[in-house]
Amino acid sequence: MPSNSSDRTSHFPAIEKKYGQPMAYWFGQMAEIVDRKYPEQIAFLRENHGMSQAHANAIVMYSRGSTSTKKYSSFKEYFDLHDAQKQKTAKAIFKAIETKYPKMEEVIAWNQPMLKLGDDYIFGLNILKNHILIAPHDGRQILKDFADRFEGLEVKLKTVAVPVDWKVDTKLLQDLAAARIKEIKANKK
Repeated sequence: MPSNSSDRTSHFPAIEKKYGQPMAYWFGQMAEIVDRKYPEQIAFLRENHGMSQAHANAIVMYSRGSTSTKKYSSFKEYFDLHDAQKQKTAKAIFKAIETKYPKMEEVIAWNQPMLKLGDDYIFGLNILKNHILIAPHDGRQILKDFADRFEGLEVKLKTVAVPVDWKVDTKLLQDLAAARIKEIKANKK
């Protein structure tokens, strides 16, 4: 069962149990291939030792000095990495939703800013070089249902790409959040 912790060492007990070797053995294996690139190291563990992607990644990344999967601890830390225009648009996107749903909590999940209502993820975004990806969490069907409202925007499988200087469509964002909340309630029945 995958660990919910962002600490890579939380995988170590399961790795030792599943593959029958102590972590010292695995770090020794990594020392032998330290000069290889990340994909080659992952492939080595997967192909030669039958490791899952998650376990191989935990060992490789820990060996490379990354002890946590968590990159950001707050919205501010995430937004500070981006220029003023991207920050302005991203903050306006969340404000549009939070205005209607003030009980939503701002969290970092999967290293992206997300809005959460209780235990449920509602909406998230990811700032990229040329656009911002927005989406209701797990919203493939919602995006299909709203397809006619995304005119001029690039709709992907699970996200919608908006320009970094997008004139925020408050009604659309609030409706997407409402659809996600409705979907959650229907799934809990």
